Amino acid sequence: MSAPLSASKLTITKTTNPKPKLPNDQLVFGATFTDHMLTIEWEDGIGWKTPEIKPYQNFSMDPATCVFHYAFELFEGLKAYKDKNGNVRMFRPDKNVERMNKSAERIALPTFDGEELIKLIGELLKLDHSFIPEGRGYSLYIRPTLIGTDVGLGVHFPKKALLYVITSPVGPYYSTGFKPVRLLATDFATRAWPGGVGNRKLGANYAPCIVPQIEAAKKGYQQNLWLFGEEKFITEVGTMNVFFVFKDAASGKKEIVTAPLDGTILEGVTRDSILDLCRERLDPAEWTVNERYFTIFEVEDKASKGELVEAFGSGTAAVVSPICEIGWRDNDIKVPVNEKTQIGDLTQQIATWIAELQYGEKDHEWSRVVV
Repeated sequence: MSAPLSASKLTITKTTNPKPKLPNDQLVFGATFTDHMLTIEWEDGIGWKTPEIKPYQNFSMDPATCVFHYAFELFEGLKAYKDKNGNVRMFRPDKNVERMNKSAERIALPTFDGEELIKLIGELLKLDHSFIPEGRGYSLYIRPTLIGTDVGLGVHFPKKALLYVITSPVGPYYSTGFKPVRLLATDFATRAWPGGVGNRKLGANYAPCIVPQIEAAKKGYQQNLWLFGEEKFITEVGTMNVFFVFKDAASGKKEIVTAPLDGTILEGVTRDSILDLCRERLDPAEWTVNERYFTIFEVEDKASKGELVEAFGSGTAAVVSPICEIGWRDNDIKVPVNEKTQIGDLTQQIATWIAELQYGEKDHEWSRVVV
């Protein structure tokens, strides 16, 4: 019987060459890393081997390792936060490990007990907790990754794999605060399609998005608003889920809407959190919260009628990212933002709600104390 992943087997080797800590104002997203990393090897027929926390270091791999040739790679992104009492918290890590296992199943990599991985990440955070910057907007970005490490050019399921976790101290995604972005509605390239892997967090989903983003940048837009099919359904924005807020002119009732989880949309943890919080906290007499199909034509029509209220992307890195304009067929659809704050009112409220939970300012089951 193959050995399961077990945090009880952990070994720790501490660095003898600790890195300097950067001041908060010098932190760049994903550019610097902590002293240690977590690695766990897996082998078919043996199972998960000894988890190791050791000094951050390079890997040495054969040029024929399958991850290099056939994209046997997946990853996750989550954060750890320091609350006002100095406790270290993770936000909904159970959702990340659940999604990580779904990604692993899809590309024939080994699955694992998610709670055991959370325990191991907790031990890594205990060791490197001094790297976690303090203050609202600052956190430690956690990147669990799983790769196939079989050597050989034949295409087959990997009989060896490596799960590793690295961490990076980060500041606010936007160093100057929220800055609304301009999007290019994109139908000349497709991010994902039915029956594909758009709902899984695979590295192979990201590289093909760069050329369309470059094309958008040439036209003065920061990101792509991904459309799908002849109907031009709105799916995601850049590498984030996307939300729109509409208001019915006759009734005055508002709707917050995002695309449904139909296998083409990433099952975002922030997306799920926003939907739950809105359903719990918005007055149902004034609001509806929907996961449904909607098109760029609907957005265009509602904007022309004054029924488009605001729009934003959602994801781990920025939490929410306000949208101010969408380029579509040689026309720019204006998305309202608060002139003073440069962010929609609901977008700002959602950012506050989530930050209060992430930093333990309000008790909630989603915020897990690990140190």
